[in-house]
Amino acid sequence: MGSLPEPEAHQSHKKPLGIRFVEHRKKTNLSFRSHQAIVLIVTFFAYTSYHAARKTTSIVKSALDPTSSEVGLKIVPWKAIFLESTPRNSTSSGILGNGWAPFNGFDGTELLGELDVAFLAVYALGMYFSGHLGDRMNLRIFLTIGMIGTGFFTSLFGAGYWLNIHSFYYFLVVQMLAGLFQSTGWPSVVAVVGNWFGKSKRGLIMGIWNAHTSIGNISGSLMASFLLSYGWGWSFVVPGLFIAFIGLVVFLFLPVTPESGGAEQEADELDSPKKNGEGIKEPFLRSDLEDEEKAVGFIEAWKIPGVAPFALCLFFAKLVAYTFLYWLPFYISHTAIDGKFLSSGAAGNLSTLFDIGGVLGGILAGHISDRLNARAITAATFMYGAIPALFLYRSYGHISLTFNIVLMFITGMFVNGPYALITTAVSTDLGTHSSLRGNSRALATVTAIIDGTGSVGAAIGPLLTGYISARSWNEVFTMLMGAALVAGLLLTRLVMAEMAAKIGEWRSQARPRELG
Repeated sequence: MGSLPEPEAHQSHKKPLGIRFVEHRKKTNLSFRSHQAIVLIVTFFAYTSYHAARKTTSIVKSALDPTSSEVGLKIVPWKAIFLESTPRNSTSSGILGNGWAPFNGFDGTELLGELDVAFLAVYALGMYFSGHLGDRMNLRIFLTIGMIGTGFFTSLFGAGYWLNIHSFYYFLVVQMLAGLFQSTGWPSVVAVVGNWFGKSKRGLIMGIWNAHTSIGNISGSLMASFLLSYGWGWSFVVPGLFIAFIGLVVFLFLPVTPESGGAEQEADELDSPKKNGEGIKEPFLRSDLEDEEKAVGFIEAWKIPGVAPFALCLFFAKLVAYTFLYWLPFYISHTAIDGKFLSSGAAGNLSTLFDIGGVLGGILAGHISDRLNARAITAATFMYGAIPALFLYRSYGHISLTFNIVLMFITGMFVNGPYALITTAVSTDLGTHSSLRGNSRALATVTAIIDGTGSVGAAIGPLLTGYISARSWNEVFTMLMGAALVAGLLLTRLVMAEMAAKIGEWRSQARPRELG
């Protein structure tokens, strides 16, 4: 009997310091629901800060190379507002004057494009290693290191403004290191959220939670744009300090698992193998969580049923989504809507409706997949729905501003819906797949494999669009519709398996009624 308090003391020791402080002040342990709320809030702001820091580069390009054409990865929402309101200064000022060497030369556009490609390439490659490391480390520590590292190198890029650095290789190396540390974010936050929420409500909860991507993009744009008038260096330093501060919040308050938080898991949060019918086996996405804590290898994670097709599907889904992210403002400003051309600032603001539609799409995809208990069917249906949405937006978006808004919103919903579903709920389901035989330490690795593969498509899509759009925007949309079709087809085997499981479930439920 005297030995019982020891495990409790050990468990309390594993709690984050912030949680222990709050419980000390309240003089009672936090409930499981309170822990879940903390996890959602902290991880939401964590990944919001990642995207806010990531977005600054797009905004500052207008200061580094203000004379270049607004093409490719250089699209900047609200750019026109600052071009009109900010005085032009000398070359060294970097405040929307003559730019900042070496980016204000004749090859400035190419150099800035190389920074984007280098960032995305290192980010995609780093994602694979980050997931592998994340499953072998304390995710709270790993995420904190990633956020502080991201903040440091983001600020270091901006420090070039005060240090009067004009070496392209300085900015290239700093941007690549920033991309490497940025890759720690997504596998970590998805793994933590997946540890705290059962499969039954995971799609809806993660669909709502995934709004951090759009909020991060918008807040990052506003923050960087506001600070740009004080010098482009501040547009990097302040978001860098912000993500570092949130990293400290993560260290103090984020419980990685119910065990580390000392929270007692409630019965309705447990995944039941026979929850959806006796003897019906979910072929690819069933979760069985046990206590074994051995991390899964990279190759072994690829062999989990469903990981490869969903990863390849996300490659094409993210290709479409990121093409819109980088090119949509440019496309809008260069397309006559009701016979009129919008300014770059108005086009950038209008393009945010695509993200808003994506938030709704992520929530709908998550909710529908929960209700149907069919992730692959939901994701494939949304990808097929994106094909007519893309066609209608290209064909009729120019008729009027109302048509453009409605069709853009619908396109964002269908394009970002499966993207959000696959990177959140699907990754979590597969990271706790039954083939792991109770090994729960594959969440970060699986998430990294899926999103890392998707990030390769995110780098390729905008790059291809830069070449294809010079010939015809019709060809660009044809490419996007083809990518959406391939993304849906890659899930065919999983869709068929889920349909077969559903038919078997319906038959097993109908048989007792017939006998009665």
